[in-house]
Amino acid sequence: MNDFAATLQTYFTSHATSQRGLSPNTIASYRDTWRLFIRHLADEGVSPDKAGFADLRPDTVAGFLEMLQTTRGNSDTTRNARLAAIKAVARYALPNHPDRSHDLTQILALPTKRATKTDPVFLTPEETELLLAAPDTTTWTGRRDQAMLALAAQTGLRISELTTLATSDLHLARPARVHATGKGRKHRDTPLTGPTITLMRAYLAERATRPGHALFPGPRGNPLSRDAVERRLTKHLAAAATKNPALARKNISMHALRHTAAMRLLEAGVDIAVIALWLGHEHTTTTDRYLHAHLGLKQAALDRTRPPDVTPGVYTPTPDVLAWLDRL
Repeated sequence: MNDFAATLQTYFTSHATSQRGLSPNTIASYRDTWRLFIRHLADEGVSPDKAGFADLRPDTVAGFLEMLQTTRGNSDTTRNARLAAIKAVARYALPNHPDRSHDLTQILALPTKRATKTDPVFLTPEETELLLAAPDTTTWTGRRDQAMLALAAQTGLRISELTTLATSDLHLARPARVHATGKGRKHRDTPLTGPTITLMRAYLAERATRPGHALFPGPRGNPLSRDAVERRLTKHLAAAATKNPALARKNISMHALRHTAAMRLLEAGVDIAVIALWLGHEHTTTTDRYLHAHLGLKQAALDRTRPPDVTPGVYTPTPDVLAWLDRL
């Protein structure tokens, strides 16, 4: 094991937990970043077993960040999060490797990218139904995926919260709820609807016959990774898109299912402050973006400003302009 591998191992097994006190979700995110970075180096011809500090340079990190956005289609926000994970290890390594101080210091100086604020992408009720009908429910993995996607779309859990759920976190007795640990180790309970309860009750009965404690496990009973969950979603979206081509034109990720849950609550007339609590947002300003994204709510607000004797709707000009002018 070279110095680079030893530094990574020490950071994740000791420093991240005992010194920095990072949450399991943050550690998992940082770990995934380094897995992606080392795989990127392998694509560039550097064997993962031989990767060292000589390969951790500003140009290789910049190339990795570029690959994330051009090849993987990651957003500016995701790109910045990956950079933060690399900087965290670089900052830890700097005092112990003065011979690499030039490269490490330059990596720490790499700027974050100003994220472009865009409206959240979400699924309509019809699109959600198509997605949930896409998994092959004659197989165990299909039934697991259907339950996982249904729970995500109804509760709005983050992917990090979804993948860390244990079977004991699901409570189907009244009041039915799922207990999740979110950002900053914050705990919250999210209520479940009748259809979700029915689906999860059947799923739990079958899940009890399989190993492990993860609510949504892989073949050996271990929790699914984030990448695995996203791959399952991509597979089922492709199947659903055969019935509705509009789905193929949307950039749907697991986070879009979180947006979908928020939009359903908004359409139901739930107060924005309650939605913020539901999603685990610290401030309602984070949740306000859903108000901006929902065109139907804007149209309803516009309709309420019309005079009482005017029929709500979009103005359509009279086909016969001359007749209209004669009556004017």
